[in-house]
Amino acid sequence: MAEVVTKGTGEVERTADRAQVDVTFEALGAERSEAVSTLNQRISAVEPLLADFEVRSRQLSVHDNWDNNQRIGSRATQQYVIWVSDLDKLDGLLAELVQAEPSWVNGPSWTLVDDTEAVREAQKEAVADALRRAEGYANALGRRLGPLLRIGDTDGGGYSPKMMRSASFEMAGPAGMVDQLNLKAQQITVTASCTAAWALLD
Repeated sequence: MAEVVTKGTGEVERTADRAQVDVTFEALGAERSEAVSTLNQRISAVEPLLADFEVRSRQLSVHDNWDNNQRIGSRATQQYVIWVSDLDKLDGLLAELVQAEPSWVNGPSWTLVDDTEAVREAQKEAVADALRRAEGYANALGRRLGPLLRIGDTDGGGYSPKMMRSASFEMAGPAGMVDQLNLKAQQITVTASCTAAWALLD
């Protein structure tokens, strides 16, 4: 039995409803214990700021610094990955984090809390696209399109920001300046891609 195989793609846009912020604090000391102690003092004011947010990870790193094979002290680093679902609180969180003088802030990067509905809509569009293509080939051959024989995902699905508008900065200046960075929720493009095989009838 003859068949026609087509690929279809679907794409929908949704406004991001969750932001991720990565922030790093560092401290130096003559010894590792001194570096960790100084770091603890720095982040003691940070932890209360995170009570209303989902901290996905806290990662501590402690190591010696070297220069020409000579030990010149120690460094302690605390890295946070923070999820913000109440986007009205994002500017305030960033302002307070910057005021705490981290070594590095990266974000926000944007995601969807639940992409199920968007993925399904993109899948429907992908199947409809594959069907349109199959009907076109069948008509070009003077044949009728028969039933669907098989279908599967292809590479290329997923979602990504439509425009990259995150910010990375080391000391972004006064906390009051953060709200001028226009860190608004961006559009997320959700895509799906499929390959489908259809029977060709006389």
